[in-house]
Amino acid sequence: MPKPAKGKAKVKVTKEGKKVSYGQSGEAKGGGPRVKPGTSKGDAYCARSEGQMKKHTEAANDPNSPLRLSRKRWKCSGTKSTKS
Repeated sequence: MPKPAKGKAKVKVTKEGKKVSYGQSGEAKGGGPRVKPGTSKGDAYCARSEGQMKKHTEAANDPNSPLRLSRKRWKCSGTKSTKS
């Protein structure tokens, strides 16, 4: 299992063999997971990253970009983060 780059939480290995590190590492202040979809923090992330999707169209079109993988992890639907 490959290790993520420093400061990143996850690694995805594409079918071409490329390793993509994405997501913020560490734990939340309460000790739980940092990524909690369906919360106000998740909504704030999704709203910010929606702007990045518009600004960086190449990353927005690549399903294996760190931006798209992080939005998937936060369960972003537009500017909102859904719980399920």
